[in-house]
Amino acid sequence: MTHSELVEIGHKYMVKNCSVGFAFKELKSICDEIPDVIGFGSWNHSVLFECKVSRSDFLCDKNKGFRLEPKLGMGKQRFYICPEGLINKEELPQGWGLIWVNEITKKAKCIHSPYRGNIEERELGFIERNKNAEMNLLYSALRRLHLRGRLNEIYESPL
Repeated sequence: MTHSELVEIGHKYMVKNCSVGFAFKELKSICDEIPDVIGFGSWNHSVLFECKVSRSDFLCDKNKGFRLEPKLGMGKQRFYICPEGLINKEELPQGWGLIWVNEITKKAKCIHSPYRGNIEERELGFIERNKNAEMNLLYSALRRLHLRGRLNEIYESPL
C-alpha cells in the first residue's frame, strides 16, 4: 500500500466518520507540520490523521518537534492510520488513536480511540494544540480560492 493510497482512504474515512464538515489532504501552508489528512468541524473540532506505511517512518515520526511537544501539533483528536498490524495500540503516544486499513479490501477500521462518546466527543482530545497552525492552514485554503476568483461561492446557498 502506498502513502498516497492511505491518504485517500483516510480522507474518505474521516469525512464519513469523524464529525468534520470538510477535510484537506496534504495541504501545505506556512506551518512546519503538513498533515496527511486534517478535518474541521464546528465547535472548535479538528481531527488529524498521520499516515504511516512503514515501521521506520512511524519510529522517526516521534522525533518531530510537534510530536515531542504535543501542544505544537495540529488536531484536537489525532490518529495514526496504517496497514493492519503495522502499529499496535501499546505503541501509541498518549492521547492518540489508531486506524488500520486492510491491504486487500482497502477498508479502514478504528482499532483504538480515546475519544469515544457522542456528547463528549468534541470535548476530549488535545486541549493544548497549535490553533495558529490550524488557522494558517484554513487561511491558506481560503486564500487559494480567492486567488482563483472562487471566493464568492461561499455566499451561495449550500446544496
